[in-house]
Amino acid sequence: MGVDLLSLLLSFLIIIALLALVVYQLMCLADLEFDYINPYDSASRINKVVLPEFITQGLLCLIFLITGNWLLFLLCSPYLYYNVRLYMRRQHLVDVTEIFNLLNWEKKQRLIKLVYIVVLLFFCIFWMIWTVLEDHDDEL
Repeated sequence: MGVDLLSLLLSFLIIIALLALVVYQLMCLADLEFDYINPYDSASRINKVVLPEFITQGLLCLIFLITGNWLLFLLCSPYLYYNVRLYMRRQHLVDVTEIFNLLNWEKKQRLIKLVYIVVLLFFCIFWMIWTVLEDHDDEL
């Protein structure tokens, strides 16, 4: 099993973790919308997973860069740039007092992230299958 395949398996697991973090944030926002949770608890739960999401995304881009998966790195870069821009502008955390006013925007933002991550997941799966088939052809 080659280094490319191991790096793609690791990146697959990281993408699944990113997917779980974004879905968790969407669930917290949905619970807030349906009044199952108060704004303070929802904001604190979302804010606890925002930085791990950003760090995980940075780690994913770093893995793609180090292993030379340039296409996946280029696909991953806009999401990383957006996260870095949010962090630098200090807009990455959800404000408890404004969460109801920005609820639709926050949900839309995370749904776009979710779609982006799913597309990245499909590209990673495709690239992993391609690598396995290429390694199999080399052995024959």
